[in-house]
Amino acid sequence: MTKIIVVGGGAGGLELATKLGRKLGRKGKAEVTLVDRNRTHLWKPLLHEVATGAMDPGIDGLSYRSHAHNHGFGFQMGSLTYIDRDARTITLAPMLDDSGRPMLSERTLQYDILVLAIGSVSNDFGTQGVRDHCIFLDSPQQAERFHDELMNRFLQYGESEAVDDKVNIAIVGAGATGVELSAELYNAVEHLSAYGFKKLSRDCLRLTLVEAGPRILPALPERISGMAHKELRELGVDVRTNTMVVEATAEGLKTRDDELIPATLMVWAAGIKAPNFLKEIAGLETNRINQLTVKPTLQTSRDDSIFAIGDCAHCMQENGKPVPPRAQSAHQMASLVYDNILARLNNKPLKSYVYKDHGSLVSLSRYSTVGSLMGNLMRGSMMVEGRIARTVYVSLYRMHQVALHGYTRTGLMMLVGRINRFLRPRLKLH
Repeated sequence: MTKIIVVGGGAGGLELATKLGRKLGRKGKAEVTLVDRNRTHLWKPLLHEVATGAMDPGIDGLSYRSHAHNHGFGFQMGSLTYIDRDARTITLAPMLDDSGRPMLSERTLQYDILVLAIGSVSNDFGTQGVRDHCIFLDSPQQAERFHDELMNRFLQYGESEAVDDKVNIAIVGAGATGVELSAELYNAVEHLSAYGFKKLSRDCLRLTLVEAGPRILPALPERISGMAHKELRELGVDVRTNTMVVEATAEGLKTRDDELIPATLMVWAAGIKAPNFLKEIAGLETNRINQLTVKPTLQTSRDDSIFAIGDCAHCMQENGKPVPPRAQSAHQMASLVYDNILARLNNKPLKSYVYKDHGSLVSLSRYSTVGSLMGNLMRGSMMVEGRIARTVYVSLYRMHQVALHGYTRTGLMMLVGRINRFLRPRLKLH
């Protein structure tokens, strides 16, 4: 029986494993296995909501093991360390519990087809002090760490007697993550003030958003960027463009102009790269940010039995630009690799991947949503904002849920979500 392994349970990897499990695993046509270092799945574009407490990973997270059982594939918890292309095996690192005691020994899994969907991590570009003093929103664990520290800072503020004291937060990188987190923090402050946090109001927050480039949201059109900039300013965000951070310290961020931006809580969201262990793993070709170079079929350039999708794949478009690291890219790649794996098993020709840009949307929490849509309604792009944009933004997550659960279950999950809005606090408080 053909053994198919998907490493990485992000948006693309989990959708692919689910489709393969339904099509092949349930019917005994292939043995499909998903590998991930975590026990649960959360849609990465929503990690900023986990960070502020708007989403509770303990409730909204999806258990890999339960999902695998329901959809015809297996699950192995672990971190990839080695690929033996000759023997067609992968090695998973030993796992330790929270006390550092051995929990799972090193394991070796056999594959006929391997799909790497490992995603990306933040790129600090070697900036001094960032690893020691900044939080990266790469994972639910990092987002929860930020949430814990945020609650601690607000508690300290409530007990402080200093008249001019504020909660100083700095975010480096004004892409979608940085902008969305900025707006969500003001939403969190307004809700928390109703739950007994002393003196808490919008005025207590001193939030600085730092961007090295000339404008925020550089991937979006200038008009959309300008609208988002204006919204953030009105909320109270100190938006600093053309500002290069050269060092992070316990006191805050030092800029190239030798200015200190004071902050007790700092987030680095200024760039991405594939994890360092992918650099030339098993002799596979990688680029300068560790992404695996792939052919148009999304097979790696040096091994047709290994595919790569999502943020860890370096795939060039016809216009000479790489496919951007977005959730829609991962979704599209997962769909193509699903078709290509079936074609490969049936000895049929494989298809080439063509990236379709459906636009980008950025949520400014409940205050606004802005972005651009691209599709068949009109030539070029259509600028959207407000309620229409918010509806489309939410629908992107619903589409991901439909891919995993189907329409019926997604509908029931939406109903439960509405009920919980009345039963649960607006924010996670613990």
